[in-house]
Amino acid sequence: MKVTLSALNTSESSFTPLVVIELAQDVKEETKEWLKNRIIAKKEDGVRRLLTSGIVIQVFPLHDNEALKKLEDSWYTRFALKYQPIDRIRGYFGETIALYFGFLEYFTFALIPMAVIGLPYYLFVWEDYDKYVIFASFNLIWSTVILEVWKRGCANMTYRWGTLLMKRKFEEPRPGFHGVLGINPITGKEEPLYPSYKRQLRIYLVSLPFVCLCLYFSLYVMMIYFDLEVWALGLHENSGSEWTSVLLYVPSIIYAIVIEIMNRLYRYAAEFLTSWENHRLESAYQNHLILKVLVFNFLNCFASLFYIAFVLKDMKLLRQSLATLLITSQILNQIVESLLPYWLQRKHGVRVKRKMQALKTDSDATLYEQVILEKEMGTYLGTFDDYLELFLQFGYVSLFSCVYPLAAAFAVLNNFTEVNSDALKMCRVFKRPFSEPSASIGVWQLAFETMSVISVVTNCALIGMSPQVNAIFPESKADLILIVVAVEHALLALKFILAFAIPDKPRHIQVKLARLEFESLEALKQQQMKLVTENLKEEPKESGKEKAT
Repeated sequence: MKVTLSALNTSESSFTPLVVIELAQDVKEETKEWLKNRIIAKKEDGVRRLLTSGIVIQVFPLHDNEALKKLEDSWYTRFALKYQPIDRIRGYFGETIALYFGFLEYFTFALIPMAVIGLPYYLFVWEDYDKYVIFASFNLIWSTVILEVWKRGCANMTYRWGTLLMKRKFEEPRPGFHGVLGINPITGKEEPLYPSYKRQLRIYLVSLPFVCLCLYFSLYVMMIYFDLEVWALGLHENSGSEWTSVLLYVPSIIYAIVIEIMNRLYRYAAEFLTSWENHRLESAYQNHLILKVLVFNFLNCFASLFYIAFVLKDMKLLRQSLATLLITSQILNQIVESLLPYWLQRKHGVRVKRKMQALKTDSDATLYEQVILEKEMGTYLGTFDDYLELFLQFGYVSLFSCVYPLAAAFAVLNNFTEVNSDALKMCRVFKRPFSEPSASIGVWQLAFETMSVISVVTNCALIGMSPQVNAIFPESKADLILIVVAVEHALLALKFILAFAIPDKPRHIQVKLARLEFESLEALKQQQMKLVTENLKEEPKESGKEKAT
């Protein structure tokens, strides 16, 4: 879009635009007038249709510089260990983003007990598997309790914000959805219609085979990594020098970098495929995308660890690989997601300021500069990547806790900086997103709970494989397997009992919701009684008129 200063200057000095709409260069005046009338008439489908057709390139709200400065001062500009201003974040960015930062803060503080307990295990009793049984059991109970307690904290926040009982609204077709124009039988409106069977054919004949092919390729890369490990180990055993001991970590570092690259490339492919499947609703699109990405990321990040643990049965290599993957992924995420985009945005800001100085205009061009600067900012695509990063981190901490108890300490250190880097990213790197109401963290609650269940199985299996436990059953491996399975089932039962025993909503919230429901029913009864009374009063008058006639 070619933007001119005259297009943004107005005679009214109080004019402050809230939303910027960028149009394609060849848009006709009639289209602009039609769009303006649709906006004035508050017809939401106008912009959506133009986004689908490519006439509107992007729509984004401008940052409120004064409010943003106040938020930054209370949020991340002064590095200190303090609670985040969640209510202010919600006021500026909306409930969805506020819930993410609330969960990030809660998860970070919930990791501290694991980090504190894991540190002495790492330093003093590394090979004492008897004590690791206690540590792993605590980890499994901890992973259940923190997720249940989060539900209560989330209910407190969303009740305060008025979104706890948010009803699901009827969804309009998402931008990009295409098909033959027809009449929606539910709404009676004209919109694109696309047969469901065609979508299913695309999913099962194209998307599913592609995902399976990517999973196979991930496993193939994993086997190359193990070949590199064998090569590095053989080189170290032959020479025994110090530099070859450092070389032992190189395959894991390279593999961690390759994992991050593969995750990001697959993400682009998954977005393209999910868009090509042509889902009508944004919720359906997000669910299919999350399923594709979670399956691949889980296998890509954790397959090598499972292979080392249960096929190679090399606990030393497992500890080394887990530590390398965790630390390398955290460093890469900090650089790629926040530091690099912020540096690029700063460079772009300098170029914009130079252009503004070259205009040599007497009028106030602050608004023009802001629009041009924010137009080139990256678009925040939602909390998906942020939750995915925490989900993988939760897997590194919980799946193999009895092997590497120091993982929680590294996660805590990363998350304290993650809070500030994500805040910087939201305020200075991305365009301001539109506010979206939310009642919870959605499908990610189920994802974290599923990971905690898987962690029960892996930790029980690892403890059952330890030499100390095997020494108790030197002859009968069947008895050992039965006991490990029994312990695993007992721990799973304990997890589900805890999940059932801890209410999702605090007692005072339950009482307030029950009172609200009671008052609503009472108001409905009074309204119905009022209507009945009015009808009874109307009947004698009508009968009197009939007699007179």
